[in-house]
Amino acid sequence: MGKIRLGVIGCGNIAGSHFGGVTELSDLMEVTAVCDIILERAEQAAARFGIGTAVADYKQLVDEVDAVLISLPHDLHFTVGMYFLQAGKHVLMEKPLCNTEEECTQLIETAERNNRVLMTAYPVRYWPAIVKIKEWIDNKTYGEPFQLSIWTEQYTKYPEGHWGLSAKRLGGGQFFSHGCHYVDLMMWLLGDPIRGFHMGTNLGTPWMEREGTSNVVIEFASGAMGYHMGTWGARGTRLGWSLHIHCTHGMIEYKRADGKVYLHHSIKEEKSNLDTDSKITVLYEDSDSGKLTQHETRHFLECIANNKRPITDGLSSLQGLRVIWRLYEAEKNHTEADLRGLGFKAH
Repeated sequence: MGKIRLGVIGCGNIAGSHFGGVTELSDLMEVTAVCDIILERAEQAAARFGIGTAVADYKQLVDEVDAVLISLPHDLHFTVGMYFLQAGKHVLMEKPLCNTEEECTQLIETAERNNRVLMTAYPVRYWPAIVKIKEWIDNKTYGEPFQLSIWTEQYTKYPEGHWGLSAKRLGGGQFFSHGCHYVDLMMWLLGDPIRGFHMGTNLGTPWMEREGTSNVVIEFASGAMGYHMGTWGARGTRLGWSLHIHCTHGMIEYKRADGKVYLHHSIKEEKSNLDTDSKITVLYEDSDSGKLTQHETRHFLECIANNKRPITDGLSSLQGLRVIWRLYEAEKNHTEADLRGLGFKAH
């Protein structure tokens, strides 16, 4: 098989994080066409990266691509994704897969029927540091994990009229739009969820129709706990993007601002003197910065070339969204969410 011809649908901010990464994948692919409803934006992307075709209507590039990256408002994922799957193209869909279960299911069934790769762009799973952490957890290198905490503190204020301000178009609030990354990650690292709670607020983010800050706690079948706090209202941060995993032989910390994974270990037994110092060992250092989307894109391309199922396929993506929808419903009813029996296993 020759190089895969990739089209990029949507040339806004999210797509911009992909363009830098795809330049590292010339051994597998070439970007042959770009599309944006604002033609000038597509033309600028084409000129910057030496792409031959720039259009405002995605249907105009279908014959020039084997696969597409769809980076559009969430409420457009289904229509555009379905068009390309039915045309026999492979689809890398920016998260979330779709805004409803029915739309997700139809995309999954169409991809299966046409033997096309359908993958959700959850880049965190493919970061080299996270892959190493997954290996350590699976091998119990530092003992049994019992608490995973993820913090994402950022300032995201959409301009007036932006589609992201609409709960209907976004699919929910910050938790659905951004927290889906971390529900997916927690399930990949810790296994099957069994129950949980979510609380969100738009205090501090009044531009959001639904929550701009969310807190979620999930219990997993192993007994481990997962926690995620995400906000789009941070006016300052110390944690930034941080992940802590407490294991029975130490605590793994990944701090993206440092680009390092640390092991905190050899803590002294606490004897009412608040002496909680521990030793620190650097386990891993990032070789690159940024969103590192090239790793997920490479996985997508290799799945096409080898006719394999991606690890962030439609079914695992739908499982994560089902967890979020169940948590939203329980929050509305002021109850605990039962997260068992959602139908799929995390990879």
